[in-house]
Amino acid sequence: MNPAPESTFHMPAEWEKHEATWIGWPHNITDWPGKFAPIPWVYAEVARKILPGETLRILVNDARHERKARQTLKAAGADLSPIEFFHVPTHRGWTRDFGPIFVRRISPETGQCGLAIARFRFNAWAKYPDWQLDDAVPERIAEKLGYPLVAVRAGEQDFVLEGGSIDVNGQGDLLTTEECLLDNSVQPRNPRLGKTEIEAALRQFLGAEQIIWLGRGIAGDDTHGHVDDLCRFVNPHTVVLCQEDDPQDENYRPLQENRERLEGARLADGSKLQVVALPMPSPLSFKGQRLPASYANFYIANAAVLVPTFNDPRDRIALGILSEMFQDRPVTGIHAVDLVWGLGTLHCLTQQQPHAG
Repeated sequence: MNPAPESTFHMPAEWEKHEATWIGWPHNITDWPGKFAPIPWVYAEVARKILPGETLRILVNDARHERKARQTLKAAGADLSPIEFFHVPTHRGWTRDFGPIFVRRISPETGQCGLAIARFRFNAWAKYPDWQLDDAVPERIAEKLGYPLVAVRAGEQDFVLEGGSIDVNGQGDLLTTEECLLDNSVQPRNPRLGKTEIEAALRQFLGAEQIIWLGRGIAGDDTHGHVDDLCRFVNPHTVVLCQEDDPQDENYRPLQENRERLEGARLADGSKLQVVALPMPSPLSFKGQRLPASYANFYIANAAVLVPTFNDPRDRIALGILSEMFQDRPVTGIHAVDLVWGLGTLHCLTQQQPHAG
């Protein structure tokens, strides 16, 4: 793996121009037990909304899997011409967490900037035994695209990190949670690493000058604290943070505590962080299980901002707030009641590839 470690790396914000969006076409029926049938159609609708603004790159297991995806996309009215299929087998379709995390690399020798892939490791959220195919995806994509692959080390070991556990503003600020990255008991990713080593790796390989630590994530989140269900940058100086108004709800206190943390936060440039409240939908359960329904799991594509909706009166409020935040592109709701049974929604299934320039 290369390039040399003295290179400077920088992860662009999601709203910066994309060359492409990556998704992994769904196939693992155990992720949506008893409810898989509508899932490819949700993915097709996501694809349809992304395609006007950028290339869509889809991971499929083999030729048969590709044919199924093409059939569904065509039936849904998607334009197949900007779609590129990559035969890269996966265990699951949550590309945000195991897919390639693209960074810009500035060469110390020439000063030139180009894309590279930060090679974090993936262990299936320290929860599932089948993760080897997903863990290999960044290497396979680097080979196919011809991009440098940068091995991310923290201390003396490889660094396990999912894309959904971080959010950046492209200006040197990074959001994450203690529940996810510092956990050493429930779902440990890096049990031998401390906060200092983790912060050092985030600074070196993602260009994170300022790391803003939140506490706990939302109820129902089987990732144990991913920030993309909780709090997201919407511009360099502003975040939206989920807010629960019912004091009896299990999300109420953790979200209040996170707000208190953010109110005292400063960005890398020394400015105060602006915090906008984003409502939580009413609790959503299936077969007695609380699901991680959250409007914060939106995806910022070139041509639209895609927001999960849940047949909830607060859908309209959330869409209105995000429309105020993103006035340069339309904000569109995507029905996600079926999708969230897989314990993730729109941000979880997408991964952006920044424009190379």
